[in-house]
Amino acid sequence: MTDDSADDRVLPNYRLRYLILLIVTVICIFVSFVVGRFSLDISTAAALAYLKFLSFFDPDVIITQNFADYSVIFNIRFPRIVAALLVGAALSVAGAAYQGMFQNPLVSPDILGASAGAGFGAAVAIMLGLGSTGIMIVAFFGGLAAVGAAYGVSLLSKGPSTLSMVLAGILVSSLFSAGLSYIKLVADTTNELPAITYWLMGSLASMTWMHVVYVLPVIFIGLIVLYLLKWRINILTLGEDEARSLGVNTNLLRLTVIVCATLLTAAAVSITGVIGWVGLVIPHFSRMAFGCDYRRIIPVSVVMGACFLLAVDDCARTMATIEVPIGILTAFLGAPIFAYLLITGGRK
Repeated sequence: MTDDSADDRVLPNYRLRYLILLIVTVICIFVSFVVGRFSLDISTAAALAYLKFLSFFDPDVIITQNFADYSVIFNIRFPRIVAALLVGAALSVAGAAYQGMFQNPLVSPDILGASAGAGFGAAVAIMLGLGSTGIMIVAFFGGLAAVGAAYGVSLLSKGPSTLSMVLAGILVSSLFSAGLSYIKLVADTTNELPAITYWLMGSLASMTWMHVVYVLPVIFIGLIVLYLLKWRINILTLGEDEARSLGVNTNLLRLTVIVCATLLTAAAVSITGVIGWVGLVIPHFSRMAFGCDYRRIIPVSVVMGACFLLAVDDCARTMATIEVPIGILTAFLGAPIFAYLLITGGRK
């Protein structure tokens, strides 16, 4: 009886942890509206939000006062906040899904070359002068093409499927990275090369509602499908033989996870550029706080990844006189955190 009661006392209260995580996310959203070079107070932001809400029901409501504040909140910061939430959620869930599928906690969303393909596509679009929309579209399909090529090579390989897929991803990433290097070599050093370099560092500075509308359906579909497959991913983490013995079609499940994770990664990278470490570090925090059950990891990764990227973006907007590319900050934060996780995990 004593041992059973002791076990009951140490059971984690996941509902409380969910609540704390949601509260922190809401606080980050409110802070994101008021911080920045154009500072706002919470009362002004709340008043404008209330008027905006009334305008949906009464078109005669016209906001004439504090029009500059209104423009900053709803035309600049609001789409940027939504984009940060979507991209953070997409990258973290894609990383968690890949880590479960490959049974490897060191796997990141770009393991199959999605980021390299998207970077190559964006560089080509910048050289061709296709504009913002063209860059998004070409980068998105570049990421899909890279993962498709890696998957095709793995199917032709005669080795173990999981290892072949990882090696094919390294191969394809190397090829697209070489192509990107060549484009940077021949690009115009006045306009094209700086634009390519800045895109590759990742940024949310130019987010508009067009970007949000562009990626929202793709990210939403990818998240929903992976959430519906959460218990199957749990089985897949046990190994292919165990999963097949339980009646799971591992080939179809692996393909579905790859397609959904690729859609999430390609959509996120196509509008922000390459943002690393989110999909690698956040799933580790999710497992540390909520265990290894993917029924919890998937929704927790959504909220935790969104909150993390939003907080990092706030730092990128405020920590210097010029905006720091968010990809730089995620690397500076992610690498030490991951080193700490490796060290403490090794001790355990």
